[in-house]
Order: sequence, then structure tokens, then C-alpha cells
Amino acid sequence: MKIWSSEHIFGHPWDTVIKAAMRKYPNPMNPSVVGVDVLDRSLDNQGRLHSHRLLSTEWGLPSIVKAILGTSRTVTYIKEHSVVDPMEKKMVLCSTNITLTNLVSVDERLVYTPHPENPEKTVLTQEAIITVKGVSLSSYLEALMASSISSNARKGREALEWVIGKLNTEFEELTSSTRGNVKAAMAAASMEN
Repeated sequence: MKIWSSEHIFGHPWDTVIKAAMRKYPNPMNPSVVGVDVLDRSLDNQGRLHSHRLLSTEWGLPSIVKAILGTSRTVTYIKEHSVVDPMEKKMVLCSTNITLTNLVSVDERLVYTPHPENPEKTVLTQEAIITVKGVSLSSYLEALMASSISSNARKGREALEWVIGKLNTEFEELTSSTRGNVKAAMAAASMEN
């Protein structure tokens, strides 16, 4: 078993980061995620949003790893459960693979909270527990997968920044369009008088 962990601070408020996290896929930084299906989404009686999603990923494992694992399969599925608590300002996302579980399990937990000293920033803590089962060189494979998770986490943070940029652009375009429509309506109204 190998445990990997990380902490990152986003220079954006919590609600902005959470909106981006919910719209993270597809993105050009994580092309390995080839599908996202929302299986269930509901609010509980405390106003928390629960989401269950199925992610389809293309692992692109090196051929040596495929040989050690004894599989050529590269499309894998991950189940993801997230809880967004707007009152506590906390999002917890847990995911685990549901493919190749007889060989490897990756349990990941991400927690997004406002920065304790600056509400304009968000703290992401991330942990993954990697277990390779029933194959020789399991420690080597766990270390290799931890390195891959670290790289993918960096890409995931870049993807959130990319989504936040898209959200800001959409907001600016909507604001600009609305202003233009208001000006046109005012001009038309003044011409009628």
C-alpha cells in the first residue's frame, strides 16, 4: 500500500472553485477522462448536494505495466461521490476504481475548504491510497502509480484554473451582451419619445 497526499491553495473564492470542480470534465489537461455520467444528484434535508458520477478513463498504461498486471485493458471506470455543503463551505469528493479491482485499488479523497486566513482563496487537500494486489513488484507499481497520480493531480489543478477562466469569460460575455441589449433598448425607447 502506498499513500500519496498533497495540498494546494487556489487564488479564488471557495464558491468559484466548487463551480469549476463540478464542471471540470471534459478539459484539455485531462484527456484521459473520456466520459462522465451523472448517476444520481440530490439535496439532503440539510441542503447538501450529493452527486454520484461514473467516470470513464483511458489509462494509457506503459506496456511493461500492462505485462506485469497481465492485462491489455486500458479503459477503466471510476465511481465518484461528492458532497457539497454550502453552509459549512466544504466539498468532499471520494473516488475509487471499479475496474481491475482484483489487481489494483485507488481510493482518492479531495476536500475543498475556504482558506482559514483569506476567504478569497481555497484550500484543496488531496489523498490517495494505492494498493496493488497479487502481482510481483507491487511496491514498484504502487510507487509508479503514486507518481502518475501526482502528475494527474497537477493537471487537475490546471484544469480547474482553465474552467474558472472559461466561467469568467462566459460571465463577461453575458454581462457585455446584457449591457448591449439594455443600451439598445434605451436607445430605441428614447427614439420613440
